[in-house]
Amino acid sequence: MTGALPVAQDVAPPGGADDTVTLSYDDRFLRRKRLVSDGGLAFVVDLAKTTSVEAGECFVLADGRKVAVAAADENLLEVRGDLPRLAWHVGNRHTPCQIEADRLLIQRDHVIRDMLNRLGAEVAEIVAPFSPEGGAYGHGRTHAHEHGHTTHHGHSHDH
Repeated sequence: MTGALPVAQDVAPPGGADDTVTLSYDDRFLRRKRLVSDGGLAFVVDLAKTTSVEAGECFVLADGRKVAVAAADENLLEVRGDLPRLAWHVGNRHTPCQIEADRLLIQRDHVIRDMLNRLGAEVAEIVAPFSPEGGAYGHGRTHAHEHGHTTHHGHSHDH
């Protein structure tokens, strides 16, 4: 291969893509990374700051080409039941959650699953794309820590 890889230094709204790159939820939180598009194009993402890129948004290459981001299939829990109550408990655990009219989708986590079962939820393991809600106030992700534990996170909250 000759020359440097194309570089994307910006993210644009959906539309006008020349190719796609399929990434998991965790992989869509990035600043600098080498990626290969679904069509085989290798490129480097070099953003000014760590960014949560949403499915549908596009990396804009220096030559103007756009590579749309697609959400990869992931191992998830599909949650059904009293959704407002269950969503409150999921949110209280700072767990990324995709909220739909008839279900919640979260990443597989045995601790959260146990809590949901105790709350009377119907929980099923599925494989599907994952695009959880962004954080409040338009700031993307609210927490960037590991999941699957029940210890206090050390955050101070004013109630």
